[in-house]
Order: sequence, then structure tokens, then C-alpha cells
Amino acid sequence: QVRLVESGGGVVQPGGSLRLSCVTSGFTFSGYTASWHRQVPGKEREMVAGINQNGDFTNYADSVKGRFTISRDNDLNTVYLQMTNLKAEDTAVYYCNAATYFPDKYIYWGQGTQVTVSS
Repeated sequence: QVRLVESGGGVVQPGGSLRLSCVTSGFTFSGYTASWHRQVPGKEREMVAGINQNGDFTNYADSVKGRFTISRDNDLNTVYLQMTNLKAEDTAVYYCNAATYFPDKYIYWGQGTQVTVSS
């Protein structure tokens, strides 16, 4: 059974930090790219950060560059998102994603964790 379980969300003041974790199981995590996405009500889900299978390549949305860091531990089947200098506009539900496209396409999502940045 495939599972992706996010944790680490919560309420934080502007300028604060949070670290999200996504523990995966039920598939070979090391063979999948991983990413974090976020969504606010009424808007499309957007990708925040991505990382390749062995962790030596990452990419970020312009809105979070320099503030967020994605990393992974394939021994723990876990992907992380370290968020610093949080802003009100970072408020959203954050979802982790794992994907592979060759030889077959499989895309898995977590259930989401709420991040609220508010004073």
C-alpha cells in the first residue's frame, strides 16, 4: 500500500521557520523524483520545490528561492522542506509528491499539511 504522510505544518509568525517532512512507504522511493506543492482555496496547486532521485539536483519556484530548501533521505524514504523567512503569502496546504515516468508513469500524493503564516 502506497503512503505519503506529511507532517510539520502549523502556525508560525512572519519571518519564522518550519520544517515539513513526508515519510513514504509502499514503493521504491529512491527511484522517484520528489517535490513539494502548495494550494490555497480557489487557486491551482503550484509546485514549490523539486528534487531528483539521488538529491543532487533541485529546483524551486521563484517565490521561494533563497528561503526554502528541499532535501531527501533515501534510507529513511523521506523528503523534507525547510522553510525560512516565512511570509503571509506562504500560507497554504502543502503536499508532497513522488513521481516516476519511465518505464511506466506513477504519481503519488500525500494528504497535505496546513501551513499558516500569521502574526
